[in-house]
Amino acid sequence: MTDTPARLLSLLSLLQTPREWPGSELAERLRVSARTIRRDIDRLRELGYPVEATLGADGGYRLVAGAAMPPLVLDDEEAVAIAVGLRAGAGHAIEGVEEASVRALAKLEQVLPARLRRRVGALQSATVALTRGDGASVDPRTLTAIASAVAGPERLRFAYRDREGAASRRLVEPYRLVSTGSRWYLVAYDMERRDWRTFRVDRVSEPGATGVRFAPRELPMDAEEFVRRGLRGGESTYRVDVTFAVEAGLPEWVREHVVPGGGGGSAGVRVRFESADPAEWVAARLALAGVPFAVHGPGVLVEAARVLGARLGEAAGPP
Repeated sequence: MTDTPARLLSLLSLLQTPREWPGSELAERLRVSARTIRRDIDRLRELGYPVEATLGADGGYRLVAGAAMPPLVLDDEEAVAIAVGLRAGAGHAIEGVEEASVRALAKLEQVLPARLRRRVGALQSATVALTRGDGASVDPRTLTAIASAVAGPERLRFAYRDREGAASRRLVEPYRLVSTGSRWYLVAYDMERRDWRTFRVDRVSEPGATGVRFAPRELPMDAEEFVRRGLRGGESTYRVDVTFAVEAGLPEWVREHVVPGGGGGSAGVRVRFESADPAEWVAARLALAGVPFAVHGPGVLVEAARVLGARLGEAAGPP
């Protein structure tokens, strides 16, 4: 193999397999001399790839963990598998990794060849995922289009449907994507309304970058707080008031809302927070915490917990 860049990529692809490669085997696979392999290893090290050499007759090589992750070389099957997995994670807002999933998916899909994009799309359309049941499904392609425009930064056009069902076309300067764990929101500067706006991504369709770059404006507050304020003022929100029997084992999202001095010991742990999610979803999420709890309010959540308990009891059948 005389093409040096192509040979380096092939060598890197082999080294990213978790095993040790004798220099003679690498030379045989790439049809070059052992001396060329040693020079190519040195080039990879100069590029930041931590290649470790071990002593021995053949001089084995392997790629080890470094201070930063260098670019990966993926074959077709690996690229498709990762893209499908990232789409699933981005589309269902996996807590803790949702924003990273979208960024990674946007980068990967930008460089996927057309033949692989078709395979990813076919796999995605043929797959049914078990969602959380809140009804706010998001097309991962919409998320990645928005994420790419945010990273640009590039002005974005899209169709939007508000909570009353009224349709409109928007031209915005996208600022940030924010996930609440069950829904995605876009914080953007609306060019026609000349003000900052929050858009629910599941209500966005036909997103398209305009090719017009812009200097990002300064949002008057943190994007997460901007979305939170919008939820309190623009959505039907309510205050969840719950006591858990014990604090041990509670997930992080519950512990974030523990009321200081609001409970403890035999009295349990008091938790209060604002929510705009359907009461049925909140009741199910509370139950999944895995700790006995009591709902104090509001009434809509008390009723949702009662209905959920009865439904699960019927599903389980007699003891």
